[in-house]
Amino acid sequence: MSLMRHSYVLFFALLCFACSKEKNPSPDRFEAILSDNPRIPGTEAYLKSPFVAAGDRVYMVGHQDGSFPELGWHIKGEMGGIWNHPIKLMDGFQAVLIENDRRIPLDKASTFVNFPMANKHQYTLEGENLNVNRWQFVPDGKQGLVVQYTLENTGATDRNITLEFTGFSDLRPTWLGERSGMLDHPDQAVYNADSQTWSMRDTGNPWHVIFGAGLPVDAQEEGKNPYSGQGKAGILRYVLSIPPGAAQAVNFVIAGSYTSESEARSTYIDLAQHTASLLREKSERYRQLAAKSKLRTPDSLLNQTFEWLKYNSDWLIREVPEIGRGITAGIPDYPWWFGVDSEYALQGYMAIGRDEIVHQTIQLIDSVSEAVNGNGKIIHEMSTNGVVFNPGNINETPQFATLIWRIYQWNGDAEFLKKYFPTIQKGLQWLMAENDGNNNNFPDGFGMMEIHGLNSEMIDVATYTQAAFADASEIASALGEEALAAEYRKQAATLKTAINRDFWSEEFQSYGDFMGTDQQALHLIDDAIIRADTLNKPWAVKELEQTRKAILQRPSDTELKPFVLHHNWVVNTPMEMGIADPEKAEVALETARNFANPFGMFVTGIDRDNTAGTDEGSFKGSKTFSYTGAVMTLPTGVQAIAENNYGHPDRALDYLKRMTRSFSYALPGSMYEVSPDYGMIVQAWNIYSFAIPIIGQFFGIQPQAAQKEITVHPRMPLEWDQAHLENVQISDNIISVYYHIDTAGTTQLKITQNKEDWTLRLVLEGAREAELQVIEGTVITQQQQGTRVEIEGRGRTLEVRYKTH
Repeated sequence: MSLMRHSYVLFFALLCFACSKEKNPSPDRFEAILSDNPRIPGTEAYLKSPFVAAGDRVYMVGHQDGSFPELGWHIKGEMGGIWNHPIKLMDGFQAVLIENDRRIPLDKASTFVNFPMANKHQYTLEGENLNVNRWQFVPDGKQGLVVQYTLENTGATDRNITLEFTGFSDLRPTWLGERSGMLDHPDQAVYNADSQTWSMRDTGNPWHVIFGAGLPVDAQEEGKNPYSGQGKAGILRYVLSIPPGAAQAVNFVIAGSYTSESEARSTYIDLAQHTASLLREKSERYRQLAAKSKLRTPDSLLNQTFEWLKYNSDWLIREVPEIGRGITAGIPDYPWWFGVDSEYALQGYMAIGRDEIVHQTIQLIDSVSEAVNGNGKIIHEMSTNGVVFNPGNINETPQFATLIWRIYQWNGDAEFLKKYFPTIQKGLQWLMAENDGNNNNFPDGFGMMEIHGLNSEMIDVATYTQAAFADASEIASALGEEALAAEYRKQAATLKTAINRDFWSEEFQSYGDFMGTDQQALHLIDDAIIRADTLNKPWAVKELEQTRKAILQRPSDTELKPFVLHHNWVVNTPMEMGIADPEKAEVALETARNFANPFGMFVTGIDRDNTAGTDEGSFKGSKTFSYTGAVMTLPTGVQAIAENNYGHPDRALDYLKRMTRSFSYALPGSMYEVSPDYGMIVQAWNIYSFAIPIIGQFFGIQPQAAQKEITVHPRMPLEWDQAHLENVQISDNIISVYYHIDTAGTTQLKITQNKEDWTLRLVLEGAREAELQVIEGTVITQQQQGTRVEIEGRGRTLEVRYKTH
């Protein structure tokens, strides 16, 4: 027997070990391995909607009923199936049970259950005396996945059942592949008798996918592929003998490569031989992930949502070794890298202890931006084949400066600042020199709102530019460049004054969507009226017509003015970044509350219902993919942050609760991009919308890792009489915060840390000095101004008790 043949015999033996016929689950069955893991069942109403089985190299998207329809719009009908970026491997697969010439397709699961690291489809087969489940998971760092079918004989007689498995290849490039020389060719299918596997390859490229199971194949044949594209179908049949009361598990391994067949084959053998250990390793990693920044409040749904958002964040990590590793925007239609999505999301990732992927993503975005733009401009969107689709909108460049400063506050790494400060310097120079044509300090160009014509002086671009100069001044100072720091600080102050003066609209009690001329506004009003009329929003049509009338009555040929036409969510960015004058902020926040529904903030305010959105039903979307009429998690998170910045934690919590209404609404364990059930089924910036309000504001954790200092300034919602946040990673320190109010109204606040030599600065609002007690910890200073108390201490624990007014 050849060595190769011997290895496959061994491999079959190892796999057959997992095909247990014991009544109790074998320790290698997925059911047993995942028995103590969190899980969330789906609903019958959403069985025909997508799920994802995620890994950092490969992921799979299908429907919760176990089928694989053609779905997605970015590559029409191709965003589902199994992907190994920068290529697709398969459109999907199907399994059929055959007994006495009866065929039972396993494509209509009755229940879908989601685990953080796996999925389960349960099939109800009426009158068959069979319990059938399908499980799948994607191992970390592997170009493949494992699908396990379990069949339990609940009858009184032996069952001889043929399990037929058909795999549908579709070896094709991802989006923009043609720009990188990746062209699709017909697939070719070859059956390998030694390994009893199907191997498919693209005839014009070294792209391969291999699939099979560790059981002797009873029969095999090439099938018909019903999907669009140039894929093939391979059929494998296995005869299973299952005694009464026994169960059998069959593992199917699917492995791919975009470089060679030998690599795909090596991955196939690796996954087959180590399935159970790889699943245990992933399960353990997710336990560790859940333990970081662990939240406990009286709101169990919020706690669960926050925990699963940490899992969601992991699902979005994508690695293509030849290009890089970083977080992607969303699945299924945005599984590649973005500048702005990362600039929001990575702040949340850092707060939940994901510093490694934060640094990897920043490195990727910075290096590609430098290669493509070379002037500090940050890219907007890049496919996993390395092709940059959009070299950058205006807002992404200033937001990069803020991202770098905020990550530095957590890591305290001066080399990190030195590495990226040149990009920031060049970016700010490009921003003002190339995009401020009238020299009024407001750059012109598209920001977050991708509405045709909204590319003049946008409020979000202005706000994020102000923040960028303020943060760049801090970076320059940290690096000892005081003259530059002073220059940036002056520019930030100028912009803050100008934004509060020039963008404010007293008429609308809001900051303007944009600064522009009458002519620009009139053109946008015409388009907005069509939009509002199409969506049947008569209040918006009336308001827009009144605005047009007012412009025509008081024309101005050249003067730039603030206009509030769309009530876009970006008008709230001055409050998000904390630069709005307090009086204006209070008024603007009240105005913004009119543009919410039970799930959160409308992207474009004129899309809201006249009733302010009392409908809690499904979001229908449009026939072609569009965000028109959308309520989204990012605008809602921004609003929560804004409310907290101006002393309204109860309002902030209300917005978080609105978002949690969409948690598990469609995909159990996930939160859609558009609330409650439209767009991406997993979205990266959701973690920004939760981690910043919870960790940075309710618990008030504000690190300055370079100085080994952590300020804790809690601003808790009134309904939280107790709240714990444990294992928050700040550089090489770990802190936990425990908050409790007893029945006598005494607040107990306890902070623990791993490093004794770090300074803890505790800021208490409304504390009565006479009843303030420091229970534990070495106090360095203590001072009070009115009802505000500041305590500095060192040691592993600082605990205080106090009464509040």
